[in-house]
Amino acid sequence: MSENRVTIADVADALGLSTATVSNVIHGKTKKISEETVKRVQEKLEEMNYIPNMAGILLAQNNSKIIGVVINDGPKYEGNVLEDGFVMASLNALLKEVNKSGHFLMIKATRHCAEIPAFASMWNMDGMILMGFCEAEYRKLRENMRVSFVVYDGYFEETDRIVNLVIDHYDGGYQAGRYLKDTGNCKALCLSDNYICMDAERIEGFKRAFAPGEVDVMQIPIKKEERQIFYKEHLEEIKKYRAVFAVSDYYALDFMHFVQREGIRVPEDMSIIGFDDSMMSRENVPSLTTIHQDAQIRAKTAINLLEAMRKGEKVEKRITLPVNLIIRDSTRNEGQI
Repeated sequence: MSENRVTIADVADALGLSTATVSNVIHGKTKKISEETVKRVQEKLEEMNYIPNMAGILLAQNNSKIIGVVINDGPKYEGNVLEDGFVMASLNALLKEVNKSGHFLMIKATRHCAEIPAFASMWNMDGMILMGFCEAEYRKLRENMRVSFVVYDGYFEETDRIVNLVIDHYDGGYQAGRYLKDTGNCKALCLSDNYICMDAERIEGFKRAFAPGEVDVMQIPIKKEERQIFYKEHLEEIKKYRAVFAVSDYYALDFMHFVQREGIRVPEDMSIIGFDDSMMSRENVPSLTTIHQDAQIRAKTAINLLEAMRKGEKVEKRITLPVNLIIRDSTRNEGQI
């Protein structure tokens, strides 16, 4: 017997049974084993203080109870994707829902989607939630994985065993624009590092609230150091605007800190709106007016969808969740004195 840990072989030897029989009892595969033998094995396991290898048990079951979450650690995050406000809120909400459902959560951050099938297969996952990859990557993953998965804010052609769980990006942008327009702003600036997918929807929704020509879009660098240099080079142009909408809280707060260092007061000289309602948006001074998306509702929906797909139930391939504007201290009514 091992000095440090009791093994399946130790228990089998003590009972005069095969290791396969003991292993089957441990993993719940007892259909072909007598009740008497099952009881003997269970009693001996307890008597010998056998500590099971939980990973092995989960992998041996048809239902591993493991939900995998994979996040694209793109260059925007500079190696700190798990510190992003949206990602943190999403993971925190998912952890709560996974715990409620009796599952386990495994998290992976990578820029290489080719690593995902092996990750799913290695742990025999019940389902996966993916964030931040592109259409070609999702299509390739569907071809190479048997596991059903839910995508947060994906852009791809609808297909089996994938649910695209999105928020109403266009309406969120429109709510931000409508608020700035209604509070007296006739000119506004949008900040984004691209003009595609969800960012394009947010910008187009924002522009809809204004007349043609009243909204300008500034494409900003992804990397923080380059972005700060860019803002400095365009400072005189930036000063022309009294209303700014950034496509994420991350960019909104980064921009706010820059203009404050340059002596521009928020909201007295400039109103700023973000998107996501991250924790930092609430803790910042001034607190950030932003578009709120309910991470808990999205997480609950995602877990329920994965369970339904695992059972073979029919589910919608695209589900859109609502958003709403949260007014805080980074904006003001231009009509106020």
